Amino acid sequence: MVTDIKDTAHAVEAAAVMRLLPARPRLLALGEPTHGEDTLLDLRNELFQQLVEEEGYRTIAIESDCMMGLVVDAYVTSGTGTLDDVMEQGFSHGWGASGANRELVRWMRAYNVRADTDGRPASERLRFAGFDGPLEITGAASPRQALTALHDCLSTQVDADLLPCTAETLDRLLGTDDRWTNPAAMMDPAQSAGQSAEARELRLLADDLVALLDAQTPHLITATSRDDWDRARLYGRTATGLLRYHFWMADTSPARMTRLVGLRDLMMADNLRAVAERGPALVHAHNGHLQRHKSTMRMWDQPLLEWWSAGALVSAHLGGGYAFLATALGTIRHQGVDTPPPDTVEGLLYALPEDHRVVDPRRLATALGDTRPAARVSPYYGYSPLDPAHLAGNDGIVFVKDVPQS
Repeated sequence: MVTDIKDTAHAVEAAAVMRLLPARPRLLALGEPTHGEDTLLDLRNELFQQLVEEEGYRTIAIESDCMMGLVVDAYVTSGTGTLDDVMEQGFSHGWGASGANRELVRWMRAYNVRADTDGRPASERLRFAGFDGPLEITGAASPRQALTALHDCLSTQVDADLLPCTAETLDRLLGTDDRWTNPAAMMDPAQSAGQSAEARELRLLADDLVALLDAQTPHLITATSRDDWDRARLYGRTATGLLRYHFWMADTSPARMTRLVGLRDLMMADNLRAVAERGPALVHAHNGHLQRHKSTMRMWDQPLLEWWSAGALVSAHLGGGYAFLATALGTIRHQGVDTPPPDTVEGLLYALPEDHRVVDPRRLATALGDTRPAARVSPYYGYSPLDPAHLAGNDGIVFVKDVPQS
């Protein structure tokens, strides 16, 4: 059995990944089964650098705040700011403290300037994108930044009579930011401002501002640039997404948490589709956000939550333009994850001699024949094993044998 499986495994290189796919996908996504391990991110960096240099990918998108990501993009494309400031201000979820993420940003900037003293042409430069919403597990950001930025973009380019409101009206309706970011609202819907009279009016105004942006597209692209128009669309998606999220934070029905986790992945999917419009892109996030089947999670005393992942949503729209590589691993001993049982997918792959391999799941299924691998049970809440029932939903599996403490 090990010999048969070994024939399906190859070094983790761009060429081996592309051989798994019928053509270069517009979005090539690499998942990870746990967060915060630089070993996995170092491997991501090596693979993504090869895919940029050998396959022409020009955007790298990661699971981080889409608004904060604009800070990173400005640095890697134009050198705006310092690397220290960018790592502090350009990432959510604490990702800016990662040495591997710092190296990724440093390399992207170096790639854009190393061709000559003038740097690469704009069409060949690497771009960075965060594709998560401005959300944390404890709540969501105020819609102020996105909503006022959208209004500012429009107010400088279109007739004032077309605007549905003034900036002063938005400021009055938004109120103080702490009414939106109150962490108690995640556990107590009554603490949320999302269904207040002001929030309901803001949802209508945000919708009108986005409609105006869409209606003025030819003029806006000509008067400014496609990049400026893309950024305004990001503001619009984020403003409407946040207002929608806050609305459902104030909900008291049993479906409240299912709606919230689903809305987060919907925001991710919308951002990824916008990234794909710009050209071929590489994506990195948790396997659970990128897989093609439903995601599941159990939170607090809630029933099991099920919702469609961002990967499933994007795949439904892009078809063959989306490809997903799931990362699986053997051990994270510092988190109590020891050698996997031999009857699991991870256990079978762990028997291979190499530390890092990319595996064709279709050939793996053939090698397994009628053998049905057991599902691995994780002793660590932060690690999600592969679901053997969904192997066919992966275009490839990247296997990392041992993950040492970062």
